[in-house]
Amino acid sequence: MMKNAKLILLRHGESLYNKENLFTGWTNIDLSEKGKEEAKRAGEILLKHTLYPDICFTSWLQRSIHTAQLLLSIMHWEHIDAIRSWKLNERHYGAWQRQNKEKVKAELGEKKFMAIRRGYDSPPPPLSEDDFVLLQKDPKYHRLDPHLLPHSESLKETAKRTLSYFYEVILPELDKGKTVLVSAHGNSLRALVMEIEHLSANEIINVNIPTGRPILYHFDGTLKMVKKEFLE
Repeated sequence: MMKNAKLILLRHGESLYNKENLFTGWTNIDLSEKGKEEAKRAGEILLKHTLYPDICFTSWLQRSIHTAQLLLSIMHWEHIDAIRSWKLNERHYGAWQRQNKEKVKAELGEKKFMAIRRGYDSPPPPLSEDDFVLLQKDPKYHRLDPHLLPHSESLKETAKRTLSYFYEVILPELDKGKTVLVSAHGNSLRALVMEIEHLSANEIINVNIPTGRPILYHFDGTLKMVKKEFLE
């Protein structure tokens, strides 16, 4: 087996909802102008470090897709395969989606709010049935088993789908010694970080992944993580 596999994790650039301090979740919102610049800057950073991905993975959400596209455009590296999966989508925030974070915190109190927002196994309130029906009717998801579509998710539930995809699809690419780019979301990436770094449910509470800043993992020949870098 080849060695020197590398995994680049990139949270999408700032979205329009990030800018407005709203919970986004599976809402398909695009990048802000700042977010577009963050994505381009990430491409410049990879160029500076001579990191050319062999393959790219994104979620089904346009902020993730457009971040990868802008990055690869800056690198003149758009020929590589880009594979998309709903399993890399952001955590589903249920009834909190499109709600202002400060408003929700004021209603719940900071302790309960943070236990749900940053905790591991507490989901937000679920979508109403009317909103869930709208999700089922979204053309992106209509071929999926409705039982796979969430009403809301904890980080634990997000990790279950994200890690299944990681082990089934992404890890085999690393096993070939490739440099793999994953452009995804704060919580789907937190799930990967938790697994790669063997963090506990308590430790992951304090992990926040900034937008547009590449994280690079180096692996040895047994796919054990040997080094982590925040690329500047």
